[in-house]
Amino acid sequence: MTDEPRRKRATEAFFGRRHGKPLRPLQRATRDDLLPRLAVDLSSPAPADLRELFSISVQGVRLEIGFGGGEHLMHEAGRFPDMGFIGVEPFVNGMAKLLTALNEAPRDNLRLYDEDATQILDWLPPASLDGIDLFYPDPWPKKKHWKRRFVNGKNLDRFARVLKPGSRFRFASDIDTYVNWTLLHCRGHEAFEWQAASSADWHTPYDAWPGTRYEAKAFREGRRAAYLTFLRL
Repeated sequence: MTDEPRRKRATEAFFGRRHGKPLRPLQRATRDDLLPRLAVDLSSPAPADLRELFSISVQGVRLEIGFGGGEHLMHEAGRFPDMGFIGVEPFVNGMAKLLTALNEAPRDNLRLYDEDATQILDWLPPASLDGIDLFYPDPWPKKKHWKRRFVNGKNLDRFARVLKPGSRFRFASDIDTYVNWTLLHCRGHEAFEWQAASSADWHTPYDAWPGTRYEAKAFREGRRAAYLTFLRL
């Protein structure tokens, strides 16, 4: 395996660059060893019960799209050892950072995918997920790039198909225009209902929220985060 992207189905280009700095030898060796063992294989049909993807018994499965350096994903997988997690991150350096952490603190309830999240969403069986997290996605701030924002009608249809009724889609961002965009799209979708009891709710972090490096950077630069939760009806 090299640092070049592997040839798979065409993506829908919701993410930007694939590479940052060249991986250090230890990072590359760790990735080459762990990723093939943890990667979800889309060349075969998805199991009817996603819990079969894990070597241990889990009660359900959650998906995190674009996990960055993996801080939240590692935290949640450790916090809920009886829940299975699938993490998606096409950025090579982010995936390498998570795999380095996993090498030091293994999580048997964690599987990974390093390509476009729409591919795994289309592969998943209907009503198979207990939650979807999308935190600090690329905001694509220029109007001509808004079509590349991950939250859109087609992807919300995908979310609605794979989420179990009563499960939740959680979204966090420090970009006001993307927060408003997400609210409008989700409130306009018949499958989702915004969960907010007061005006303070959407600026209140999730329970046991560990934060992320990106969020810390946003705070240093004076931006405020919003944390949205939508119920799958």
